[in-house]
Amino acid sequence: MMQKNSNTDSTLVSDYIKGNEAALAVLIKRHQQRLFSFIYSKVHDRDITEDVFQDTFIKVIRTLKKGNYNEEGKFLPWVMRIAHNLVIDYFRKTNRMPSFKNTNEFDIFSVLGDGNLNAEKQIIKDQIHTDVRELINELPEEQKEVLVMRMYKDMSFKEISENTGVSINTALGRMRYALINMRKLIEKHKIILVD
Repeated sequence: MMQKNSNTDSTLVSDYIKGNEAALAVLIKRHQQRLFSFIYSKVHDRDITEDVFQDTFIKVIRTLKKGNYNEEGKFLPWVMRIAHNLVIDYFRKTNRMPSFKNTNEFDIFSVLGDGNLNAEKQIIKDQIHTDVRELINELPEEQKEVLVMRMYKDMSFKEISENTGVSINTALGRMRYALINMRKLIEKHKIILVD
């Protein structure tokens, strides 16, 4: 049977799941350059990049063979996320994880910095934003309120104090506890907030 050249990722994934091994080779070839560059941009080492690249596709193959793939039409973002998580695992194992200092001015929102984003970074940034929103929703109501006013509405603690009817010190305390609780939730859920 002749294969069309215009096979979409979804079609190739479906063909591979049905037993067509060659479909996976096409997928790997199609995305290897972008994936390799993405991994290399994080680890800055060719050997490690090759290891992570191979581990990524081992994980992709296992997931596809188990029938656990359900990222309709989003094959590349899904593979990028797997690679990203494996890079994080590598940093954890080698204790090279980028860390953030615990200061009063520190907030996890500093990792949401902007800049020009390519497709991969945009995918990861969107995931981080989703993770952060879910964490915020787990906070006690008054901590969530202060955190949202400060981080998303860019209000001063004086403005927050006036809006919530509490003292500036209380608003500062709520913000402090919100950040402490966010850190605990990040650890509890093992969420990665770096791109």
